[in-house]
Amino acid sequence: MSQTQPDGQRKPAIVILDFGSQYSELIARRVRETEVFSLVLGYSTSAEELREMAPAGIILSGGPSSVYAEGAPLCDPEIWNLGIPVLGVCYGMQLMVQQLGGVVEAATGKAEYGKAPLEVDDPTDLLTNVDNGSTMWMSHGDSVKALPDGFVRLAHTANTPEAAVADHNRKLYGVQFHPEVVHSTCGMALIRNFVYHICGCEPDWTTDAFIEEAVALVREQVGDKRVLLALSGGVDSSTLAFLLKKAIGDQLTCMFIDQGFMRKGEPEFLMDFFDRKFNIHVEYINARQRFLEKLNGITDPEEKRKIIGTEFIRVFEEESKRLGPFDYLAQGTLYPDVIESAGTNVDPKTGERVAVKIKSHHNVGGLPKDLQFKLVEPLRKLFKDEVRKVGRNLGLPEEIVRRHPFPGPGLAIRILGEVTDEKLDCLRDADLIVREEIKEAGLYHDIWQAFAVLLPVRSVGVMGDKRTYAWPIVLRCVSSEDGMTADWSRLPADLLEKISNRIVNEVKGVNRVVLDITSKPPGTIEWE
Repeated sequence: MSQTQPDGQRKPAIVILDFGSQYSELIARRVRETEVFSLVLGYSTSAEELREMAPAGIILSGGPSSVYAEGAPLCDPEIWNLGIPVLGVCYGMQLMVQQLGGVVEAATGKAEYGKAPLEVDDPTDLLTNVDNGSTMWMSHGDSVKALPDGFVRLAHTANTPEAAVADHNRKLYGVQFHPEVVHSTCGMALIRNFVYHICGCEPDWTTDAFIEEAVALVREQVGDKRVLLALSGGVDSSTLAFLLKKAIGDQLTCMFIDQGFMRKGEPEFLMDFFDRKFNIHVEYINARQRFLEKLNGITDPEEKRKIIGTEFIRVFEEESKRLGPFDYLAQGTLYPDVIESAGTNVDPKTGERVAVKIKSHHNVGGLPKDLQFKLVEPLRKLFKDEVRKVGRNLGLPEEIVRRHPFPGPGLAIRILGEVTDEKLDCLRDADLIVREEIKEAGLYHDIWQAFAVLLPVRSVGVMGDKRTYAWPIVLRCVSSEDGMTADWSRLPADLLEKISNRIVNEVKGVNRVVLDITSKPPGTIEWE
């Protein structure tokens, strides 16, 4: 069986059909942790399309709908006749049961949410090495009342008689819990059983294998043409720069547009790091004044983002024409961007796929259509944690690989209200102190993001026996795995005190430091 599709891209060994679960991407990531390639597709992907892909297995995700509700999302029933092993998770299990002749109803007893001990009735096949009494994460208000012909129970919980089921002959399996979440203690054992023993996959999705394939594909696509990359200094664009340097060498030109909203010393660091230290050609574009003038008098955060995005494209257009011609534009598009932009999510009322747009993805469809570039996007099948592994393998230093995320509009959205030179200087100094002290305390890599926010209000203070009227700085430090949810980081009190003292004493225009202790949700990580 060929591992690649006609376009040269690797075929997925495991396909996840998305029914609107918040965990669909997490299932894909867990499968990839077994070094097996997986992709998330919309639930309406036809059986014929799946037959052409020839995956070794299919996983049906959970979802917010009830399978018996009008307009509930349904998969192509011919999937059951493909002869491909299928694992249904929560909604996916209920859909399997219903379409094959079983019965699913609203739970008449207790619904089950959160941790529950799993009682294993059949410790073979799917549940090999899944400990009896191990914790699994439940989240359902519906239950299976009758199994289809050929199905047997594999496990139960106190409130769920059919917690895991199987038709061994047809290799169809269902679980009424989420094995992919960290709270499910033997969840990875179950996933490995499905991927390796039931589907017969080989662990060949490795960092080395990806780099080898990506380099070959880029060389084949680009040939001897020139490629332009907009470099930000984040892990995505930095990894892409190293990958393209390996693939096409001096055919790559990087452009760094300094819009004036970077952290202190950042532009100088990036130019030294890429251009001089690693011999990756970077064109530095100083557009600071241009961007600042565009934001004059602007206070609305969404308007700020749009102005910065539009101006970035204009600068990029002008400079690419000056430096060009270029045939290809390289973008650090990642797989979550592709999934969200493609809209595999499901409207539980209509059953239709919808794109849930929380933020605009500058890498997916963000550039104007009249730019005459062909896209090079070798990272578009990777998750963020996989990009970090690729970066390390390519020799990207840890100071880049493990950098905290930084928003595209930069400090302009960490200054609430109008952006001015004075506020930018103030925030840069405060932000530097936050990062310095957290690194000095050895906590930088334990925190997802740590930064300062400047509020557009002034409060009274006393410094040197004099009354002050200055800005407050908000300290925002959060812990997270992927940025989708986050909790505020419990920093030691003496560290908080040191940060506060330094900012008030060293940063002109600040007389107060406050701590944001809001989780996400209900708050967001950034303030704007």
